[in-house]
Amino acid sequence: MNAALTVVARLMITAIFLMSAVGNKIPNYSGVVKYMEGEGVPAPQILLAGAIVFLIVGSLSVITGFKARFGAGLLAIFLVAATYYFHDFWNFTGQDQQQQMIQFLKNTGLFGTMLFFMANGTGPASLDNRAKLAAPSTN
Repeated sequence: MNAALTVVARLMITAIFLMSAVGNKIPNYSGVVKYMEGEGVPAPQILLAGAIVFLIVGSLSVITGFKARFGAGLLAIFLVAATYYFHDFWNFTGQDQQQQMIQFLKNTGLFGTMLFFMANGTGPASLDNRAKLAAPSTN
């Protein structure tokens, strides 16, 4: 049961990252670049391409549990940058500030999840765990 739950959890956690890449950033590349420029992101075309790679590679890594700590690290880096540039609630007032703070806190929670994966791996139903179990004993 624990193995199945960890797989479902990994799928649910990474869905937002994968869909952000394939459902928004890739098909709307030029529009996203313009949005990034407006938010003051330096070299937006290059950073967007990098973000897409981080989102896809990181998501697939966490989903499969292959090099999951590395994949979670990629997603953590993405979250830090995205949160700083796009959810800077301290620069807003009123309802806009509240909405940005909610997004900021959502990303903070996701960042915490990535830290958890980096510290603990992605559980028993992962390719990393499978490789560890298949490795010859050093005793």
